[in-house]
Amino acid sequence: MTQTDALHSSFYAPVKKLSATHVYRSCKLKSLKTKNQTTAKLVPINEIVGQERAQQAVEFAMGMEEKGYNIFAIGQNGLGKRTMMLRYLNQLKSHRELFDWCYVSNFDEPRSPKVLKLDIGLANEFKEDIEKLVLRLVKALPLSFENEMYFKRSDQLKKQLADQQDEELSKITKEAEKQNIQLVVTPQGDYQLMALNGKEPHTEESFEKLSKKKKEAIEKSIRELETKLRRAVRTFTKWEEEFSDKQQEHNEQTALEVICHFIQPLFDKYKSNEEVSQHLVAMQKDMVTNVDLFIEQSEDQLGLAYATLEKKMPRRYQVNVLVQQQSEHFPIKVEESPSYHSLFGYVENATFKGTVFTDFSLIRAGSLHKANGGVLMIDAMKVLERPYVWDGLKRALRARKLDLSSLEREVTLSGTISIEPEAIPLDVKIIMFGDHQTYSLLQHYDPDFKELFRVTADFETSMPRTETSEQQYARFIASIIHDNGMLHCDKSAIERVIEYSSRRADDQNKLSLYSADIANLLRETNFVAKNLNAKKISAEHVKQALDNQEHRVSKLQDMMKEDVESGRTLLQVSGAAIGQINALTVISTGEHRFGLPSRITANTAYGEGEVLDVEHKVKLGGQIHTKGVLILTSYLASILGKSAEIPLTTYLTFEQSYAGVDGDSASLAEYCAVLSAISEVPLRQDIAITGSMDQFGVAQPIGGVNEKIEGFFDVCMTKGFSEQQGVIIPQSNVDNLMLRADIVEAVKRKQFHIWAISHVSQAIKLLTGKGAGEPNNNGFTKGSVYEAAYYKLSKLRESEVENC
Repeated sequence: MTQTDALHSSFYAPVKKLSATHVYRSCKLKSLKTKNQTTAKLVPINEIVGQERAQQAVEFAMGMEEKGYNIFAIGQNGLGKRTMMLRYLNQLKSHRELFDWCYVSNFDEPRSPKVLKLDIGLANEFKEDIEKLVLRLVKALPLSFENEMYFKRSDQLKKQLADQQDEELSKITKEAEKQNIQLVVTPQGDYQLMALNGKEPHTEESFEKLSKKKKEAIEKSIRELETKLRRAVRTFTKWEEEFSDKQQEHNEQTALEVICHFIQPLFDKYKSNEEVSQHLVAMQKDMVTNVDLFIEQSEDQLGLAYATLEKKMPRRYQVNVLVQQQSEHFPIKVEESPSYHSLFGYVENATFKGTVFTDFSLIRAGSLHKANGGVLMIDAMKVLERPYVWDGLKRALRARKLDLSSLEREVTLSGTISIEPEAIPLDVKIIMFGDHQTYSLLQHYDPDFKELFRVTADFETSMPRTETSEQQYARFIASIIHDNGMLHCDKSAIERVIEYSSRRADDQNKLSLYSADIANLLRETNFVAKNLNAKKISAEHVKQALDNQEHRVSKLQDMMKEDVESGRTLLQVSGAAIGQINALTVISTGEHRFGLPSRITANTAYGEGEVLDVEHKVKLGGQIHTKGVLILTSYLASILGKSAEIPLTTYLTFEQSYAGVDGDSASLAEYCAVLSAISEVPLRQDIAITGSMDQFGVAQPIGGVNEKIEGFFDVCMTKGFSEQQGVIIPQSNVDNLMLRADIVEAVKRKQFHIWAISHVSQAIKLLTGKGAGEPNNNGFTKGSVYEAAYYKLSKLRESEVENC
């Protein structure tokens, strides 16, 4: 069949009046056989509901070990992407090895702390073992330097030194005595040689009385003895250094014996971990070298070494547990505020008595550290909004390691002293959530993005509604009930929620996957049921919760209804009028969407066949609306202007519209109003119409069909219900119908009517009671609307010729 044949047949296609079964699809769950069965009988679902494509993408990415296979999850807010992902990942098994991570002091290079990798669950145990060791040494080491054996050995070393010094001094003393010179020690500890006058030292007077020769002999002897004395003092210094070395060796040996005794159990316990064993060896060596940290009693000297908010022990021997795995399941972390520090960690500064310092014990973990070996979930927009985060994340993923560098040092020119911890190997999957626009921008402007996020998980907004999917959805509802500890839903409540989901999807044959809406409805329903002291949730509770929702957000809708009721908004829902029609519009306030009829009028005057869009002229019409007017103008010209110009200009407007108008869903109504104005055939005012049209008059689907029908029904109830009123919609919108219960009942009783059309000619027949008509040798089918329009235009053309 050609397009022309299809259009021709649509002229004669019967108009379909919808029954109650067409305007609402009820849910009849077979998985729950009786009304008394509740969600308690259903097994909560753990998979990603209705997102098979996204689930396969996640499975693939989690199975890939190579770098770059991170996930960008695309979808609108409210789909529950994160919740579904968490539920799925929590039951997913991973073969990656998990480890605990610690930072410890690098005794050889304190500015470069070392990282230790321990088996899962051992980090805190290792930290406690080291704390116990050090605290025992803090008590034991001072005692080891206070016992008799230590003092005896120290006294021996001191006596050896004293004996050596005394022997050397004795030699000099004896030699001096032979020359009648005395060696004395001054109160300041200096050695002094003095000439004797008998048994007493010479005074200045007695020395001056000596002969010159004797004076010179005494002075020469003293010079020689002083030379020997200086040589002896240098020897004393050497002996004292040897004594100090021996004393240090004695101290170290004493400390080593105590330290070895306490540290040996740790060597035995952690001998399988080479890194830990090496650290214990280095720590033992450092403890022996810095034994003063344990035996020195001066708080002023040791204050900084001990400065800590934790247990009283030297900072250099602490263990900073960066990551302690909580379970054997791989970690799943959600970073709500991905700043540079929250993601990559940071190094704190501490102050002690006016001194600012930092060390390895002040290193703090970021989300990437905590998620290492597992999954980190972040929001794309939040990452891109924060400075340096995106570049840092790419750098870490490319290098596959966490290099905890100071952000301040990187972004400033100052050479602030800090530490450079050893990097930690990074094995993590990033799941980044964002919308299609963000994804497209990153794909286009960042070449690294394609290499690092190779897997796209595209989340659907709806799923097909089948018997199987309804049962799956019931389990999804059960999972929300279980997770939030709500009252259980009976069969009627589950069915009503599923029907609500179809309404949210705007399709009888689909279910909405906006899990946030479903979860919110269940929470509010649970609140209603508890206030009524119900033991379970029923369909009545769901209805009450939905009514409460609408009441909270429907202030604007109520105000507009009042305007209609009071007559301030002019609407006619009975009788007939030329060039006037009730179109259906949707008004959205962000959190609420409702329908309201809008009166469209058309008027004609002499002109050149133009349909003048008043909304466009005053810049209240959007581009899509303007396009719709041009399309209906094209179709009108193809019908009435094939043989000659249409000698009329038609003025088309939305009456009492003071805001912007956009969309083409009124183009069917506008066409009928224009045709009525030209043909002077009146249109029924008890029928409203919605739908767009193409250049061949074919009715095309539009959005918000449920709200539009409900809006007109409410106006009819307000203005006067005649039981002849109804709405015309495109045939392609029938599957979108999930109307309110009162409208379904009215349709069932034939008190309200809904017609589904496929071509504008069918709407013309319904609205005028006449056929649209087809072209023939005499113009158009006799008695048709087009024939009336053609006759009027012919008269106008004849009048123009006569005037010329």
